[in-house]
Amino acid sequence: MKVTIDLGEQQYNVNTDFGYSLAIALDFEHSENQPNHFGAAPALAKPMQAGGFIGDTTQGGSCNVFELSFNPHCNGTHTETIGHICDQDNALAQTISALTLPLLMPCTLISITPFKASETPDQYQPNFSVHDKVISRQQLEQALAPYPDIQLQSLVVRTLPNNANKCQASYNEANQPAFFTSDAVLYLNERGVEHLVLDLPSLDRLNDDGLLTCHHIFWQVMAGTHQPSPNSLVNKTITEMAYIDNNLDDGFYFLNLQTPAFVNDAAPSRPMLYQAERLS
Repeated sequence: MKVTIDLGEQQYNVNTDFGYSLAIALDFEHSENQPNHFGAAPALAKPMQAGGFIGDTTQGGSCNVFELSFNPHCNGTHTETIGHICDQDNALAQTISALTLPLLMPCTLISITPFKASETPDQYQPNFSVHDKVISRQQLEQALAPYPDIQLQSLVVRTLPNNANKCQASYNEANQPAFFTSDAVLYLNERGVEHLVLDLPSLDRLNDDGLLTCHHIFWQVMAGTHQPSPNSLVNKTITEMAYIDNNLDDGFYFLNLQTPAFVNDAAPSRPMLYQAERLS
């Protein structure tokens, strides 16, 4: 199906029959094929057993009924709400089930090579360590210069080098991923980015003393607190641990962010990119 979208003074054709999934397929049977963050237990699946019933046709069951165990933050592609850093009993601590996302959102895809934190004037708390690699404000300014704010409701960031090993990567002390500087996230807020999709396991540093500095800046929740305010940006989302194939060129797309109705701060998700054909 083709739809026509008016965005500002431009019109775009979008063929919804041809989308590109940015989600890493979660292989419950082979944990070695799963990505992993922060030393979390692997995602598992086991057949349900109740009385004489077993939910596995290979074991004589009439159908397959598997119980799934996973950590949405650490076992694969997932989307987070402001509830990730806020007390759950706060009325502003949005859950995944409460999200109201447009069907198709303007989205820009950019590729950036993280570099040594010592080479940027940007800030971060806690202070940078000698081995940190980051994405800086200047890099985002350069990459996003060709795009107007109206094309930045959502943003996909692919880090380079990029290969399929990200789909099975274990991020830990021996394999610390890059992260965003505080100044970089401030710039995203200035440009009006509401939905951020990353191929990193976290917007923040792996071990950050529990500060989650960039998460707090993105949602405008005061540092050191778990209470959103009327100024907090409660409808924004962060999607982490995506994988953006090299066949997708940098440029302007439309994003369909698919999430289940979980009453939780995060859930597995399937971001879908659709080509935006500009009409003259």
